[in-house]
Amino acid sequence: MPRPFLVPFVNTAHAIDHLVMLIFPTVVIALSQEFAMSYGDLLALSVGGFIAFGAGSLPAGWLGDRWSRRKMMIVFFFGTGAACIVTGLVSTPWQMAAMLTVLGACAAIYHPVGNAMLAGLDPATMGRTMGINGLWGNLGVAAAALVAGALTDWISWRAAFIAPGVASIAVGIAFAVMIRDDKPATAAAARRQAAPASPPFDRAMLLRLFVILMVSTALNGVIFSATTLAMPKMFAERLSSLVSGTFGVGLLVSAVYAFAAFAQMCIGPVMDRWPTRTVFLPVVALQVPLLLLAGYAGGWTIVLVAVPMMFFVFGQIVVNEVMVARYCADAVRSRVYAVRYFVSFGASAVAIPLVAVLHGHGQGFTTVFVVLGVGALGLVASALWFPSGRALAGAARAPAAP
Repeated sequence: MPRPFLVPFVNTAHAIDHLVMLIFPTVVIALSQEFAMSYGDLLALSVGGFIAFGAGSLPAGWLGDRWSRRKMMIVFFFGTGAACIVTGLVSTPWQMAAMLTVLGACAAIYHPVGNAMLAGLDPATMGRTMGINGLWGNLGVAAAALVAGALTDWISWRAAFIAPGVASIAVGIAFAVMIRDDKPATAAAARRQAAPASPPFDRAMLLRLFVILMVSTALNGVIFSATTLAMPKMFAERLSSLVSGTFGVGLLVSAVYAFAAFAQMCIGPVMDRWPTRTVFLPVVALQVPLLLLAGYAGGWTIVLVAVPMMFFVFGQIVVNEVMVARYCADAVRSRVYAVRYFVSFGASAVAIPLVAVLHGHGQGFTTVFVVLGVGALGLVASALWFPSGRALAGAARAPAAP
């Protein structure tokens, strides 16, 4: 695949992936009247979609390795687009729940397949590559609230699903025409793919790194999904005297996410220059006080707290991405990515009932964010357990003799 064409398509796919998965949390404000359901009950309709988003990554990663990554990406573009369009045509809550599940299954293809494509590029700039790709994904998150809010207010909530669906299919057509094969992007990538698998560390260190990755992935998945799910409704509640309408809320949420979107672009290059633990620890430690503050902030203060909070929540994603690229053997990397996303998006599904229950039976979003802040202490513990550079060097396997 020619790199000049491949990377922009993979980045665009990342933006589409996150945009379509976060349309529903914004249009839910309008759906509460049409479907005559409470906020918590409406959120429950998307549980199947987030479960499919996580579970679908396992077969998607396997098919990407065994069948064709290019063809899987074509399935992603067309399947996601078609699912969005049909979701915009449903008329009952159960139809909505079913189509959100189909949408999640199609959207699950991107992460294990797209990141495996990028992971075969230059390892010296892996942090920067993953950071830029993360920026595109975060811009998709930011655009979701804006696009969905604007289309809902100006046309209808149905247009908020249909328009992105049409765009996804259009990009898929261009991808199918311009990306013609599954060849590695560079000669170096071809040599790495041809090399036999060789674990870079002894078994004890590999197990330690795997546990740290899974714990940080699961907790980040819950925190990321809970904050992005809750933000539109929380802003609508706490800024009701300052902004009005779905578009006004969506615009403000998008502004917060747009700033936070640059976190991965900032942190990615830092990962190329500094040890993983040195970057990992402050990124997760700063989430704890900011999540707790968000639980009590009101008025414009909530915006001032939300910006740095989401910056570090988004920024942790690139830390986990580089962790896989840096410490996992190339021959099994796509499968490790698939497991990572299975855990991440499976944990994301927990965020939906968590937000619904805590918001409905606790003290609103105060309870939600206090619980998330306490949960973030687990991230701090995993970062503290991450091995130092000296420990990693001591556990490294000696290269095999030629």
